[in-house]
Amino acid sequence: RQLPLIAQLLSATEAPVQVGGGVRSEQDVADLLAAGASRVVIGSTAVKSPALVASWMEKYGPERIVLALDVNIDAQGNRHIAVAGWQENSGVTIEALIERFLPAGLKHVLCTDISRDGTLSGTNIELYRDLCARYPSVGFQASGGIGGIEDIEALKGSGVKGIILGRALLEGKFSVGDAIACWGNGSL
Repeated sequence: RQLPLIAQLLSATEAPVQVGGGVRSEQDVADLLAAGASRVVIGSTAVKSPALVASWMEKYGPERIVLALDVNIDAQGNRHIAVAGWQENSGVTIEALIERFLPAGLKHVLCTDISRDGTLSGTNIELYRDLCARYPSVGFQASGGIGGIEDIEALKGSGVKGIILGRALLEGKFSVGDAIACWGNGSL
């Protein structure tokens, strides 16, 4: 982990920043928070070791932990979480994992529809509307498929609290300023 570089980057901005990738131990969480991360993003470890991650929520506060849940949706509409860089189906649905973490105070979920990620073809609004309606105490971050400002606009009213932008920014489809102006007071 590049902790000195992460700390340097975080100290250069007043914006709250969430940091993740390869978080597998409590030391990883502590190090990233100490480096200045507002939140630590945890993916596969939340699926493989939920009791451990729940203990981190208890120790550091659920506000400081984001579960990154990447879903594959099958023909029957089941939303299974993929792990190990999307190479492995965990056999666990997103709903089951959210239910597992609610007693620990779950506050933030970064949810990616794998089938949309990097496609610029629009986001899965139905997925986010459903999850937000089912779990109103959780702040969902929508990820995957944002290709234009119209996709950001379409997420307004869905219940999501934030949007993850990637390829569209890299390809200059719109600017960060345009995205923030469109979204308003939410987080991007």
